[in-house]
Amino acid sequence: MTKLTKYTLAFNKKKEVWDLKNDKTNQVLKSFENKENATKGGVLKKAVGGEGSVKIKKLDNHFQEERTFPKSKDPTSSPG
Repeated sequence: MTKLTKYTLAFNKKKEVWDLKNDKTNQVLKSFENKENATKGGVLKKAVGGEGSVKIKKLDNHFQEERTFPKSKDPTSSPG
């Protein structure tokens, strides 16, 4: 099984936007005006190229949830 690329969606206080970053390279893939625009519909899936794992943080930088694309790649051993 291939490892999924990991990403994080977090608030950038300096720019006041939500940045989607590649965890390995720390490169910003895409920035969003607000969290709702980033998480609605298939926006995250499209931004990561249809495959990857995205950790979504709250405004206070605490972990909120994780989404795996495609859903079939979600590890069965993880809760939730």
